[in-house]
Amino acid sequence: MTREQYLKLSSILAAGTLLPHNLLAEIFSPEELKRNDFGKDFIWGTATAAYQIEGGWNEDGKGESVWDHFVHEHKGKIKTHETGDVACDFYHRYESDIELMHKMNIPASRFSIGWSRVLPQGTGAVNQKGIDFYHRVIDKCLKENVEPWVTCYHWDLPQALEEKGGWANRDSIKWFEEYVNVISKEYGDKVKNWMVFNEPMAFVPLGYLIGVHAPGYVNFSKFYKAVHHVTMSHGAGGRILRANVKGATIGTTFSCSHVDAKNDKPANVKAARRADAFINRLFIDPVLGLGYPKADLPACKHIERHMLDGDAEKMKFDFDFIGLQNYSRMVIYQLGLIPIIHFANVPAKKLGHDTTDMGWEVYPEGIYNLIKKFGAYRNIPKIIITENGAAFPDENVNGEINDTKRIQFLKDYLKQVLKAKQEGVNVCGYFIWSFMDNFEWAEGFRPRFGLVGVDFKTQQRTIKASGKWFSEFLSK
Repeated sequence: MTREQYLKLSSILAAGTLLPHNLLAEIFSPEELKRNDFGKDFIWGTATAAYQIEGGWNEDGKGESVWDHFVHEHKGKIKTHETGDVACDFYHRYESDIELMHKMNIPASRFSIGWSRVLPQGTGAVNQKGIDFYHRVIDKCLKENVEPWVTCYHWDLPQALEEKGGWANRDSIKWFEEYVNVISKEYGDKVKNWMVFNEPMAFVPLGYLIGVHAPGYVNFSKFYKAVHHVTMSHGAGGRILRANVKGATIGTTFSCSHVDAKNDKPANVKAARRADAFINRLFIDPVLGLGYPKADLPACKHIERHMLDGDAEKMKFDFDFIGLQNYSRMVIYQLGLIPIIHFANVPAKKLGHDTTDMGWEVYPEGIYNLIKKFGAYRNIPKIIITENGAAFPDENVNGEINDTKRIQFLKDYLKQVLKAKQEGVNVCGYFIWSFMDNFEWAEGFRPRFGLVGVDFKTQQRTIKASGKWFSEFLSK
């Protein structure tokens, strides 16, 4: 779709009139981007997370998670004062949702297992009803020819473990090993694709340093400890998966942002290197055996104080793939007042590009730059884009959600992924965030990331125009 067609379509939608058939045909035209361009073995899917979609927060023996606790005890930190108690009600609607994935031609579903649903206290007694639930989800995926890709941890630590110190307690490594051992033995004969963590650079600083996510701490000491224990747990979890799941493909995921300096002033260039070390390299470098990036981020010395003999070797694990997750970029300038990092980010609205409903800059070239950056690492065998997507203020008009901006976003980012692939980077998969609108953590239900719209009052699902485009794209 050309820019002129896009602007014309936007004006029609703004007027509230029906879409002309010829414009719909142009949106869904397979001429712009073809699935086959990426190769027959390229992996396509959508992504979700347990707390964000399941609901059933206290049903059938499930224990309280840090997010259950956070939204109830610190409701003021959720911008909309909402909770994920019901969310998308996937706990009760999983069959029809997975059937909808099949209907939309989606080949793979990335989802997480709720730790406190299978181990209510985090360790010890197993909740059989929780175990059975994920067996039903996995079995339904397999029945509908939707390949399950399981994330072990997507931010929902059992509250019982947080009360013992959470990730700031070194025992968290053993707790995590026990949990991964349980789920890998339960589901390893059915699930062959596993991810250990989702975005440690999100849940560790947001939960232990800035306090805007669960468990809600602003504590430097807890942050440094949690960084190291989560880093250690990558290797610990990976080794258990390797031992328990025959023929497994094992990865882990990292949130990444392309980083530019605001200008060529030496202080800002140095700040941009520091930002890259903090945002993009703090967790992945030690997992790959490169150690913490202390040369560019001096604050790593505080993390290294919590290392014991043998930790450097135990942090490492030979993952089969690395999952990169990208939504925007950062433009950095020096700001010494900010502790630890001493930099700040230029607001996206000042950068001259479109922004999403999260206030993030639309910058497709950023995902290309990140793929090239990590593709140059000698010890990353292959890359999968495990999350990419955008929130826009979608509206349901007469049963239709015509989210043309999301379609254009996905096309533009996919073109950059394809460009990197054609230049020789072994990028071999792409998962859209998200399959459906969900509870977006501290933002509540307002941001809409889904290919499928959800009316959270009625739980009605509506395939958006972007979902129809993706379905058509996948069918070719």
